[in-house]
Amino acid sequence: MCAKRLLLIRHAKSSWKDSNLADFERPLNSRGKRDAPFMGEMLNKRNIYPDLIITSYAERAKRTAQIIAGKLGYSDEKLIIDEGLYEANYKDILDVIRQTKNNIKVLFVFGHNPGLTTLHNFLCESYIDNIPTCGITEYEIGEDWINLSAKSVKLLSFEYPKKYFKD
Repeated sequence: MCAKRLLLIRHAKSSWKDSNLADFERPLNSRGKRDAPFMGEMLNKRNIYPDLIITSYAERAKRTAQIIAGKLGYSDEKLIIDEGLYEANYKDILDVIRQTKNNIKVLFVFGHNPGLTTLHNFLCESYIDNIPTCGITEYEIGEDWINLSAKSVKLLSFEYPKKYFKD
């Protein structure tokens, strides 16, 4: 069996400008609109392409997924929107991942904190205090998705925009 890859991706920075919007409706702000394409290009340069993308239905997560997918030649129409990823705890996110079909070798999951950071710390020996906005953690999964469990993955990379931009 070939190793699988999981990428947990936190949505890009969102705008709080319109206080009339519900939280899940908030769009990306200017920094988010800069960071998402940058991170998509980074994945493209590293030849990391998804077999499947699952995203939260929150506007900021969907838009981040669309932008990054576009940089990787992945059609918007193939995005799987999962309402359960919005405000999900790590167990809920893990349940979504475990339902992935075994023929999927590279899975991207777009979501929110604190769930993503907590899931990272559950799955991996390498502790992370916080996955920042548009942060991407990449893992090697040596087993079927359904068997994903505590401390069972190897962290391959942890990238985020503030490593490259100073604002």
